[in-house]
Amino acid sequence: MIDVIFGPEYAEFRDEVRTWLDEHLVGEFADHRGVGSPTDDTAWDVRIAWEKELSAGRWLGLTWPQEYGGRGAGLAEEIIFEYEYARAAAPARVNVQGLELLGPTLLAYGTEEQKQRFLPKILAVEEMWGQGFSEPGAGSDLAAVRTKAEFDGGEWHINGQKVWTTFGHNANWLYVLCRTDPDLSLRHRGLTLLLVPVDQPGVEIRPIANIAGSTEFSECFFNDARTTEDMVVGGVGNGWRVVMSTLSLERGSALMPMQLAIEREVEELVAAARRSGALDDRRLRQRLVDAVIGVHIMRSTNLRVVSDLLDPRTAGSATTAAATACKLFASTYHQRLGELALEIHGTEAVFGDDAQTARKLFLLSRAETIYGGTSEIQRNIISERVLGLPR
Repeated sequence: MIDVIFGPEYAEFRDEVRTWLDEHLVGEFADHRGVGSPTDDTAWDVRIAWEKELSAGRWLGLTWPQEYGGRGAGLAEEIIFEYEYARAAAPARVNVQGLELLGPTLLAYGTEEQKQRFLPKILAVEEMWGQGFSEPGAGSDLAAVRTKAEFDGGEWHINGQKVWTTFGHNANWLYVLCRTDPDLSLRHRGLTLLLVPVDQPGVEIRPIANIAGSTEFSECFFNDARTTEDMVVGGVGNGWRVVMSTLSLERGSALMPMQLAIEREVEELVAAARRSGALDDRRLRQRLVDAVIGVHIMRSTNLRVVSDLLDPRTAGSATTAAATACKLFASTYHQRLGELALEIHGTEAVFGDDAQTARKLFLLSRAETIYGGTSEIQRNIISERVLGLPR
């Protein structure tokens, strides 16, 4: 489907990506095709090794400037790479926080010293990052964060707690949203984004096991943790603006790989239904048809998002319109697919080894209407920013 958007001028790059993946996705890496996700830390060491393989091939940070280790490629090349990567079912990458969120944030708001210090390390898979945004009392409402940072003696002193830090227990650094001016009446104006090293006495990180037994989340405690004056991103008091930019990346247009992964899940589900005789059940057969239709809806909408992003007339609005709808549809659709998988596998889904994938799909999809922006928040964005309805 990628050829629908990109013409023959990109054929050489697409072939380069395919050839590299064919030559390098072998051995242990091939044995772990499709392993892992943002909610699954399975085969962590293998995925770290694979990401270093990608780094050696200069496939990480494709659009980043060459002076920081990137290729300086365009958005079209990045989309083509992500599509071919998902198509090959390569292992899920591990440093998503650094590559897809913090890195672009530093490119937009970081100082030259911060870019030179951190970006090459991210691309070399030498430093892992975790996001310190959400707190027990500040999830979707980030303006309510209470973690405090006070500047004293040339350093920032940080006290508070963060939660739902993805892969936080594997991180070397955290980018932390802190309240640096508690006296301002407008809550979002007293916030600052700080880069905080994990390896210090004032930082404690505790993994949180999810319903499927994976420990991708962590809670972080800061007890007089410290970071230096030059670790402020975007200026003191500008944390809200910087974080909103980061979240627009998180809630934006990266759903094409997810759509391809779901397509494979649907294909596997149809094959399982044939083996088990579930296709003889008219009700289950109709639900499988609906699942296939849903994948085609996702494909069409993702194509529209990509087209919007590549069109300078619509690039600025793409993440608030079709992309937001994509996220909402994908997360709710995936949950229904997980429920269907359990029905098709029957008791095997609970007790059998052959149905581990279906079992994990059902369990992990429970969280998809929460992380990356809850469905309620997505509906608010669509109603207010896209449809123009009152708050």
